[in-house]
Amino acid sequence: MKVYLLKFLEVFKAIRIQDILDILIVSYIIYRVLLLLQGSRALQMVGGLTVLIFLYFFSEYFQLLTLNWLLHTFMSSILILIIIIFQDDIKKALAQIGKAPFTKIQTEFSHGIEEVVKAVTFLSEHKIGALIVFEREISLKDFLESAVILDSKVTKELIISIFYPKSPLHDGAIIISKGKIIAAGVILPLSTNPDIAKELGTRHRAAIGITEVTDAVAIVVSEETGYISLAVSGKITRDITPATLRKLLSQLLGFQSKAPWWKRVAYHET
Repeated sequence: MKVYLLKFLEVFKAIRIQDILDILIVSYIIYRVLLLLQGSRALQMVGGLTVLIFLYFFSEYFQLLTLNWLLHTFMSSILILIIIIFQDDIKKALAQIGKAPFTKIQTEFSHGIEEVVKAVTFLSEHKIGALIVFEREISLKDFLESAVILDSKVTKELIISIFYPKSPLHDGAIIISKGKIIAAGVILPLSTNPDIAKELGTRHRAAIGITEVTDAVAIVVSEETGYISLAVSGKITRDITPATLRKLLSQLLGFQSKAPWWKRVAYHET
């Protein structure tokens, strides 16, 4: 036991501050890469590459010459293949390095929260159905294939017009990312959880579904009751007030409201 303890102390003494810093930086980079890939098709591709790498070492160990030659040829070009396959994610990561200062993003996000709360309050009072999704760390770009790309500023008027019953986009969801409405008419995956209340309709199941496979936050307005619901992590909280919605969004998105209290009180539910 003493021998192992002495060896451990020797290894511990040999560790430099630079080594600890090096490990922390690499760990953070790996963590950010995993967050970027999670919830996207790229994650499935990573799984496929992992299987091929395993097969390469397997064929080498058991002397499967033909398979090993094929995989060796593939592995020699794997770096180029990774760049080609993940080019969109790489461009996104590089763009984030040079994005606007955090304070600007915070202002846009908090403004978006206020506009969403005002819109949801109006939609709730008039019993107009709506589904609004806030993107967080995990990208939602894989759900935009059949959507209408907007890239518009978040405003109460735009949200209401999108979900107005005669609008061609009212049946889908809108996705908000970094303080902008990036898409409307988005079709989301429906939850297959058997424990969901049977009275919940398609919008509620879609809100739960998207929060089961990503870290997004989804808001639902029922066109039957006008109730406001909030879904996160596959769980839904029903019949909440606009004031509660604002508080929860600020907490979940990490931004506090910037609007003066005398403006917010106008659409506080009493």
